[in-house]
Amino acid sequence: MFYKGNAIIGQSGGPTSVINSSLCGLIQQGLKSEKIERVLGMRFGIQGFMNDEVIDLGKEDPQVIEGLRQTPSSALGSCRYSLKYEDFSVIMKQLKKYNIRYFFLIGGNDTMDTINRIEKYCSENNYKLNGIGIPKTVDNDLCGTDHTPGFASAARYVNISVQQSGRLAGDMQQVDKYVIFQTIGRDTGWLAASAALAKKRESDAPHLIYIPERPLSRKRFISDVTECIKKNGWVSIVCGEGIRWEDGTLVASTQAQDEFSNIEFGAMGGGSAALNLHKLIKQETKYRGEFQITESLSMCAIDRASKVDLEEAYACGVKAIQLAEKGISGVMISIHRVNSSPYQVELKTVSLDEVALHTRPIDDKYINDQGNFVTEEYIKYIKPLVGELPKYSELKYIKS
Repeated sequence: MFYKGNAIIGQSGGPTSVINSSLCGLIQQGLKSEKIERVLGMRFGIQGFMNDEVIDLGKEDPQVIEGLRQTPSSALGSCRYSLKYEDFSVIMKQLKKYNIRYFFLIGGNDTMDTINRIEKYCSENNYKLNGIGIPKTVDNDLCGTDHTPGFASAARYVNISVQQSGRLAGDMQQVDKYVIFQTIGRDTGWLAASAALAKKRESDAPHLIYIPERPLSRKRFISDVTECIKKNGWVSIVCGEGIRWEDGTLVASTQAQDEFSNIEFGAMGGGSAALNLHKLIKQETKYRGEFQITESLSMCAIDRASKVDLEEAYACGVKAIQLAEKGISGVMISIHRVNSSPYQVELKTVSLDEVALHTRPIDDKYINDQGNFVTEEYIKYIKPLVGELPKYSELKYIKS
């Protein structure tokens, strides 16, 4: 049975450079729909919804909505909240109050769990609700999709940063022999690995990449570092924030956990992975060096957004409305890669059960045998997502 009603949209978790592009697609397509009466928004995610912070997105200036396609961070405001048993009755009350029949959240695997639980609760209580997830995460660790909106732009940010920090480190090698660039990535190395695209020649940054999927040996790490310094005069290292030692302990010295048991690295004043690697190199080699930690900057830098990312994020929002109008529910929009060269994708769906609270590690085929860099297969995977990178001039250092 078809129920005509309103749609509501929320954003959850950390931002990305393109999460608002998905929001724009949802709003614009939703306002065109003959089956959706009003398009509403949650201020600050599911927490705001339960607190009755609901806005009418149809009353916003159309030019402002269009401008969301080039706007960073999370325009609706976000939250990190794990639903409790007592929350479901409150959510049901709100759904009925606003006659909401279409429910959309843009987020990662924790967000997909939220939609999944709400959709199932409504089904069990005979309330017709179409719940669809729109993927978002810079970690690129969602199951059932080739990549996630937000990842490509974060990867572009990382690549440009590593290009520039590599130039700095190479020019300053008489002073600092190493530079360590840390990326986001609690459990997976997709983003850290993407930095390899910045490397055009063997001597270019980065020289070493360390990811959570491969335990790190202190002895092997120092050997890698000293070998690179001997060969190049300096070394550029990229690491994911969640890398671990061979005994399973985190390289980051202290950490806390959020409501979803996600680790927050370097919390309570402790050392991050990059800082602790820096200390280890200093201790073992006596060399000076630098560490660079961008944290959330790579998550919402619109000035470095990937063109492909912006377009796909918007298309995911549009697709979600189109599927909901057909009565499809309990799924997340997924990106299926048809071809890498020329680059071509199709938008499909994956069950929320397959995505919620699951994590997709980087494929073994993308990691080299030494566990300190990527393979050519990964370069082929990431290249069409990031797009063209800047080209810088090179002096030939011709002696007089």
